[in-house]
Amino acid sequence: QVQLVESGGGLVQAGGSLRLSCAASGSGFSMYHMGWHRQAPGNERELVAHITSAGTTNYADSVKGRFTISRDNVKNTMSLQMNSLKPEDTAVYYCNVHRFALDAWGRGTLVTVSS
Repeated sequence: QVQLVESGGGLVQAGGSLRLSCAASGSGFSMYHMGWHRQAPGNERELVAHITSAGTTNYADSVKGRFTISRDNVKNTMSLQMNSLKPEDTAVYYCNVHRFALDAWGRGTLVTVSS
């Protein structure tokens, strides 16, 4: 069973940066596909960025060029570097790992961007 813990959320002004981290327990980390999702109040959860076990990345159009997802298979961590933050990026950000029948989620970390 995989357990995920997010960190790095907080309050930042528009135009600022934050770096989120997701630490995973258990084995087999390098085989997982991983992603960051977010959910703003009143909205559905949406995929922000995704990275496969091979390192292929893709991003939601709304964050392309501003966010960068990465992973460290030695430290069992995944990160999301968020630059040029906008008030509409305000949300709870969740870490997700999946592969075959595995689909695990963290509890989320709140990002608030003030205008």
